[in-house]
Amino acid sequence: MFAESLPTISVTLAMLASMSLSTFSIVRYLKHLGYQVCYVRNFTDVDDKIINRANELGEDPISLSRRFCEEFNQDMSYLQCLPPSVEPRVSDHMPQIKDMIKKIIDNGYAYIVDGDVYFTVDKFPEYGRLSGRKLEDNRAGERVAVDSRKKNPADFALWKSAKEGEPFWDSPWGPGRPGWHIECSAMSAAYLGYSFDIHGGGMDLVFPHHENEIAQSCAACEQTNISYWIHNGFVTIDSEKMSKSLGNFFTIRQVIDVYHPLALRLFLLSTHYRSPVNYSDVQLESASDRIFYIYQTLLDCEDVLSQHDEATRKDSIPPDTVDGINKFHNVVVASMSDDLRTPDVLAALSDPLKTINDLVHTRKGKKQNLRIESLAALEKTIRNVLSILGLMPASYSEILHQLREKALKRAKLTENQVLQKIEERTIARKNKEYEKSDAIRKDLAAVGITLMDSPDGTTWRPAVPLALQEQQVTET
Repeated sequence: MFAESLPTISVTLAMLASMSLSTFSIVRYLKHLGYQVCYVRNFTDVDDKIINRANELGEDPISLSRRFCEEFNQDMSYLQCLPPSVEPRVSDHMPQIKDMIKKIIDNGYAYIVDGDVYFTVDKFPEYGRLSGRKLEDNRAGERVAVDSRKKNPADFALWKSAKEGEPFWDSPWGPGRPGWHIECSAMSAAYLGYSFDIHGGGMDLVFPHHENEIAQSCAACEQTNISYWIHNGFVTIDSEKMSKSLGNFFTIRQVIDVYHPLALRLFLLSTHYRSPVNYSDVQLESASDRIFYIYQTLLDCEDVLSQHDEATRKDSIPPDTVDGINKFHNVVVASMSDDLRTPDVLAALSDPLKTINDLVHTRKGKKQNLRIESLAALEKTIRNVLSILGLMPASYSEILHQLREKALKRAKLTENQVLQKIEERTIARKNKEYEKSDAIRKDLAAVGITLMDSPDGTTWRPAVPLALQEQQVTET
């Protein structure tokens, strides 16, 4: 059972990492292992920021929230994120929220002031056990709002009395709306109970959000227990956190306008989920180049296999292929089972992909005994791992076409323009105008188009632009 908190509804790349990065693979991997997974992803569709934004736009806050929730789900679909088992929203769960608040009050952990309900942190000695913070560390005016009505400055709101220009609901304490923290506890309890296996979210939610969740859930039910807390690192730009407040953020739509969604997914999976993700064009280009190589290798393999009848294949494969597949499988299992080390899995793909390329393209590989059987086994193994990572496309050829289209867009060229350049270069080579030929190749390479010569002619594929290649070398 898995719960994930979404602190707001705007969809930025930074929030993608801080909210859903771990679930990119954890749900798929648990299902791969045979577990029945109940994945709850809740939306906070009522809070101060949403209300303020809605008032600025002259729009109903719930309507605004639902629109952005739909946008978020569309972005998750682009990135091949599995949908949750259930996706509750605050506005639909007021009875459950009010019921939990009543339990907390009845158990002596909260008090009412002028229609507001506050949690009493002094009544919960274990407050701070998740974050390691002590109550005396919470200086008024920083993490917590200054309110002289509170018994302790660290006390947090479970229910906020109604204010002009805000949506409100009736309650035993007067009209108002829930505080942010109580929402997640109430919704996770409604679908997973008070004890479940995994709770996820961004590292910025450790305190105070998740700390408060633990306190209020335990106050409502003594048997509350969450076995594992998973917190994601931030997306950074030049080692600075990407955020709306700093104005240094990109939306997912902006990124996938020029990079394929699966290239973005590979980029994010290339960093361990608890580590900061350093966003840069060179990193996205590298991810795009890598994923093109993966799918091109598998397409070449698929083309060879399609030329041989599956019914004629033998049941055995060579020992060295078996050893390579077993080694790869062991790395995948060990890495994914040890805190989802997806970068190690992606690195381990290199060996089986190289073996496929050797079997498909080299003279020695083409002569190998049981070559077709080896290719079939390797392709199946890689396909299974790509499925676990959410990187398996519906069609190798279709996604390669899409990757080329994105590369052309970044290069500000059309397919016909590239083909025209190739023709000009071919003529230049025939005329022994090698300087002109080299210049054409270099001009295309500068914008991320690399040319490949073969006896059958010249073709092109996307590549990391020359300037970014030089940057890679410098950074390395």
